[in-house]
Amino acid sequence: MKLRELRAGDRAVVVGYEQADATYRGKLLAMGLTKGSVLKLIKVAPLGDPVKIEIRGYDLSLRKVEADGLIVEGVR
Repeated sequence: MKLRELRAGDRAVVVGYEQADATYRGKLLAMGLTKGSVLKLIKVAPLGDPVKIEIRGYDLSLRKVEADGLIVEGVR
């Protein structure tokens, strides 16, 4: 599932990445979005861009393009 399919307050685990170039994937990894990381969707801006998440104890805002590069699995 995509990050945009979550609602505010939902938790998810990063399970993979969409096909992207190595530079872009490296950017996601550098921001701490590694496989197995648990994140929480905090807020989605009114027009859907950006998306605010909490991961590894800090808040991170992702552009829609960046958020769409993640494949996540919901956590209960």
